[in-house]
Amino acid sequence: MKFLSVIMLAVVLVLSACGNGSAESDYPSKNVEIVAPATPGGGWDATARALQNVLDKEGLVEQNMNVVNKPGGGGEVGWQYLKGKDSHSLSINSSLVIANNLLGQSDLTYEDFTPLAVLATEWISVAVPSDSDIEDGVDMLERLKEDPKSLKIAVGPALGNNDHLSFVRVADEYGVDVSQLEFMIYESGGDVLTALLGGHVDVATLSISESLEQHLSGNLDIIATTADEPIPEDESIESWQDQGIDFTFPHWRGIMGPPDMTEEEIAYWDETFSEMVESEEWQKVLDNNGWQDYYMNSEETKAFLDEQNEMYEDLMKTAGLTE
Repeated sequence: MKFLSVIMLAVVLVLSACGNGSAESDYPSKNVEIVAPATPGGGWDATARALQNVLDKEGLVEQNMNVVNKPGGGGEVGWQYLKGKDSHSLSINSSLVIANNLLGQSDLTYEDFTPLAVLATEWISVAVPSDSDIEDGVDMLERLKEDPKSLKIAVGPALGNNDHLSFVRVADEYGVDVSQLEFMIYESGGDVLTALLGGHVDVATLSISESLEQHLSGNLDIIATTADEPIPEDESIESWQDQGIDFTFPHWRGIMGPPDMTEEEIAYWDETFSEMVESEEWQKVLDNNGWQDYYMNSEETKAFLDEQNEMYEDLMKTAGLTE
């Protein structure tokens, strides 16, 4: 009897030890919050709600998931909120988590958070009115190389965003004096489009999702994209690569967690997101939004953000936005 009691006690101790050692396996143990650092309706919000819907439909996360909008400061408000939360809060991000700091608009850097994944990208277009005599992207660059002030270029909502910097980068690599370019700044992509269609500017740089419908309708011509593959809706649209310029530029969106997430928590999301991006539901999200698959796991995302940070530092100096 005494021997049996000893055996039972040993079993209890072993089970107790296993329970303590596997506490992380219970993660997530409460509702998961997905922060969209913007108002409803934008790209960050669309990404957050797509994640919530697909993870729920695919049954990949057992806990309830809620999207919380924290708009303000180009992501600053939402990311400050995330920094003070635990690992049950995640946030959508983009290049602004890098750019805001480099431009002196935020004390936060991408290194203040736990990188979890890059999820998708949409590409950036350069467009002209349909009656423009600019033939293609190279023709435009040739004109700007000869006279950087010869064309008015629409961009929104501010200098330093991806639309602006992608244009600066390809122009700089082509030999254009980008410090002399005449950018006209508008409040939104819709305003950029209106200015272009109204003949107030000669060229616009904006996302393909903003320009494609008008291109397909014949109201404007997309003369170049930053894509690394054909645009499915019109494969005749030429990328910079198609025009002999080795240049791509993704307008990516990803997801990150608060500081100091454990290896086990990161591994949980690596497994979850890798399954999600292979699902038919996620493919529908990409197709419906005109996004491209751009998935990277947590380790790949960390390396990618390091590379992006270095690139943005150089680009902003080239554009004259920083010293």
